[in-house]
Amino acid sequence: MPTPPRSVAITLATTLGLGHLRPAPGTWGSLPPVALSALLIALGLHATPVHAVAMAVVLLVFCGACIAAADEAEARFGRKDPSQVVADETAGMALVLLLLPSTFFATPATAVVTLALAFLAFRAMDILKPWPADSLQRIPGGWGILLDDLAAAIYAAAIVHLAFALSA
Repeated sequence: MPTPPRSVAITLATTLGLGHLRPAPGTWGSLPPVALSALLIALGLHATPVHAVAMAVVLLVFCGACIAAADEAEARFGRKDPSQVVADETAGMALVLLLLPSTFFATPATAVVTLALAFLAFRAMDILKPWPADSLQRIPGGWGILLDDLAAAIYAAAIVHLAFALSA
């Protein structure tokens, strides 16, 4: 029996299919905001509202997709918080970048360091899930899938801010 076509919600919940890539689907799902941010920086838009608006739109769209598609995704993939759902990582990474000041992207060198550090810090916090992120993922449905990643994003942004403060 053929698999039914994916809904728009599942397509977004898997971040346009990136959640099906292996290994480390969460890492793949974290990359689109970094790539979009790098593009906006290359276009000189990092110090304008365009960067913040773009990250806010990514954050909202993928938060919504995560919440809206949770039940369908869990039924389709046969488990709670399926690894194919990476909209939470996409939203979390967008939140990290939204919480960083444009001065962290002032030169090409600092932009590269900022993007790399933000990405690595987010992935580390998402994997380690320090308190309360670990308990947030126990909330049922899409909120549980999403909230631990948003907490990880806040930790990651704090790490980047601390790194910049210590290097000054």
